[in-house]
Amino acid sequence: KEQAGSLPDPVMIAADLHVHTTNSDGTLAPSAVVPAARAAGLSAVAVTDHDRLHPGLDAPVVERDGVTLVHGIELRVAAGDQRVDLLGYGARRTDALTAAVDRLQRDRMARGRAIVDLVEDRLGIDLDVTIEPGFGRPDVARAVAAHPDTDYDPKGVFVDLIGDGKPCYVARDVPSFDRGRSLLADACDLVGLAHPFRYDDPEAALALTEHLDAVERWYPYHHDVDPAPVDRAIATHDLVPTGGSDAHDETLGVAGLAQDAWESVRAVLDG
Repeated sequence: KEQAGSLPDPVMIAADLHVHTTNSDGTLAPSAVVPAARAAGLSAVAVTDHDRLHPGLDAPVVERDGVTLVHGIELRVAAGDQRVDLLGYGARRTDALTAAVDRLQRDRMARGRAIVDLVEDRLGIDLDVTIEPGFGRPDVARAVAAHPDTDYDPKGVFVDLIGDGKPCYVARDVPSFDRGRSLLADACDLVGLAHPFRYDDPEAALALTEHLDAVERWYPYHHDVDPAPVDRAIATHDLVPTGGSDAHDETLGVAGLAQDAWESVRAVLDG
């Protein structure tokens, strides 16, 4: 599969290290990750569900049917004037991280209900959704798009209704950058910054990598980006470059790591 995103030249992707499942707000069942990876020609996948550990992975790295599965997590944190996402790879269940994600899931469910109520009131519809652990805004967007009385697609729901600052947006209670980094550092082999060019202030986000192990170098942005600032951060702070598709559906490998880059990550996880 060929690389999409911020690399100037296409390469063959071996590892997709940013994948979501139905354990959070994706549509891919955890049991379907390995078949989806094989269909995409991948040798490795990291399951990085939002604020949630994977219930079916009992080790930081496991091998299943010829695919390496990395137990990961994506954690949103507050960093100055913006919020950023941290990716932890090679996750283990520590008491502190378990307690933190339990609290975050309670907050996510309360926030999800508040967003659904606002959307239903604004559009005059009943979304008939179940608010459960892992529920997120993509679930709301899919429900609105599927409703027979709306003309929205999921992207339009974010643009008009539930994106940051939109009429039905509700903020979450998230840990500080220092607290989130500490939680992940104690539980994971590798902690990095996700998709640096998705934030309002990419420069400030990249400055945080001074305190991290890695940064997401390859990502399927919906606009052209110049990867030079990320490459400078990698060189300055001796970061491990990671990458992935941020898949919330069944298609993996849209972006990710070439074999040599994956071997560098695997060496850290095996260390």
